[in-house]
Amino acid sequence: MKLIAKNKKAFFDYDVLETLEAGIVLSGAEVKSLRTGQCTLPGAYAIIQRGELFLLNANIPTYSHLGFKDDGGPTRTRKLLVHRRELGRLVGDIARQGVTLVALSLYFNDRNIVKVSLGICKHKKAAGKKQAIKERDIKRETAREIKDVYRY
Repeated sequence: MKLIAKNKKAFFDYDVLETLEAGIVLSGAEVKSLRTGQCTLPGAYAIIQRGELFLLNANIPTYSHLGFKDDGGPTRTRKLLVHRRELGRLVGDIARQGVTLVALSLYFNDRNIVKVSLGICKHKKAAGKKQAIKERDIKRETAREIKDVYRY
C-alpha cells in the first residue's frame, strides 16, 4: 500500500467511529497526477445522492504535462465505488444525527488501484480537542522520561 495523501486535520477535528474502503472513479490524467503525489484532502467528505456515493472537495489536480486541460477542475465531484450492502449500511449510519463521512486517506493498494479510506466520524467539541492535546502531551512526556531512564 502506497500512501498518496492523508487528512491529518480529520483526526484532529473528528472522532473516527468506523472506517471503510472505497474505490474512486478518476480520469487517466488524475491517476498520473496522483502518482506524482499531488493531492490534498483537508475538507474532503462524502455524500449519498440518488443511491450513489460521491466525494466532494478532494483536490486532485490534472497532470501537468497533459496537452489539453480537463473540464472538471481539481475539486470536481468524484464517484466512489462501494458494494450495495455497504451503501445501505452507510445510509442507516448517516441517518443518525451528527455523523459525517470524511475522507481520511488516499492510497494505491497492492494492485495499484486508487482507493479512498472513509471514516464515519462525529465532530469533536472544543473541550474534546483540548483533551486530545493534553493526552498527546502527556504521552510524549512519558516517552521522554522512559527514554531518559533507559539511556543511563
